[in-house]
Amino acid sequence: MDTLSVAEIDVPAAPAGCRRTLVERARWQWRPSDGGDPAADVQEFLAAHGLPLDDLARPAPEHHPDGPCGAALYVSAAAGALLTGAPAGAPTPAPALPEIAVVVYGHTAAPPPPPSAAGAWRLSDWRESWTPARHAEAVEAVRQAIGRGDVYQVNVVGHAAARYTGDPLPALTRLGALPGARYGGTLTGPGWAIGCASPETLIELTDGRLVTRPIKGTRPATTAGARELRASAKERAEHVMIVDLERNDLARVARTGTVRVDQLFAVRRWCDLWQAESTISAVVADGLGLADLLRAVCPGGSVTGAPKRAALEQIAALEPVGRGAGMGALGWVAPGRIDLGLTIRTAAADAERLHVWAGGGITWDSDPWAEVAEAAAKSRPVRAALAG
Repeated sequence: MDTLSVAEIDVPAAPAGCRRTLVERARWQWRPSDGGDPAADVQEFLAAHGLPLDDLARPAPEHHPDGPCGAALYVSAAAGALLTGAPAGAPTPAPALPEIAVVVYGHTAAPPPPPSAAGAWRLSDWRESWTPARHAEAVEAVRQAIGRGDVYQVNVVGHAAARYTGDPLPALTRLGALPGARYGGTLTGPGWAIGCASPETLIELTDGRLVTRPIKGTRPATTAGARELRASAKERAEHVMIVDLERNDLARVARTGTVRVDQLFAVRRWCDLWQAESTISAVVADGLGLADLLRAVCPGGSVTGAPKRAALEQIAALEPVGRGAGMGALGWVAPGRIDLGLTIRTAAADAERLHVWAGGGITWDSDPWAEVAEAAAKSRPVRAALAG
């Protein structure tokens, strides 16, 4: 991928009224070999470029067109694990991507140039990082760990890659048009690009209130599928477990006594699937900065498990390929406003290949082959959109 076509800024959750006037002003990327405290470094970099996020309880300032608009923020699942002190897991299959990227944007009066001709697009066959049988074995290994009392739930994720010819950005951009893609959009860098179709809110901050919307529980988007999802004791138990985990994560960064579950187990549609989603909110604690917020919520509980640290240790031991751009965070940050999606239903491009990730939460009641089928169902619309 020597070049990408030029398009308007399409970062997930970027202000809709500003997208056609945004221009990149500064960029910072991080890999583990860089060392330091990346969460603190993100906060310091943003402050140095006119985006102070050291006290998220402050009211949002007036939006000045001559100043910075905000920034794209990407945090990989591996970086999130490192922020918690857990192992990062297997090596990433796409090392061209940084583990953290921050891109500060300002406004310009000049509209973006039209995209260049992309040329012929061809996507080769997908090559899985593990066989269905290996995936099923990993699910069974989690069940055994649950039986020993090591964990209560673990999210197990697989990876696939396909070689391509042409410009991958139009293909990645198509993901944002998938039905239910609350965090549809792209982020690009030198030699890499990410496309997102995520429906899931990792963390949102508006008017001093934090919100997370974990998703757990999946069925085909049919009348029978919705009925089955609502009636499933297994899916509800798995879902409530993650809701409790997210409540605890928010309690670490919220004003005491303000965490509440606003909606529990609502059934919503993404492409051809029903998924169960809850909404949890809290009032942000005075003096909370972005760095501590990232340490509290990354990586997301719905793609790790419970307890989170023990689940991350299982993930590192079982998954043969790193999660790369999947199961991380991607979205927009600005003083008074944060909106980060969880990078499920997400793909990434390096110079030669597209990468996708998909998985699901494993409990004692999980059927290994049903979990393999569920992961495939989640990946199918993403792969179809990338193929075009």
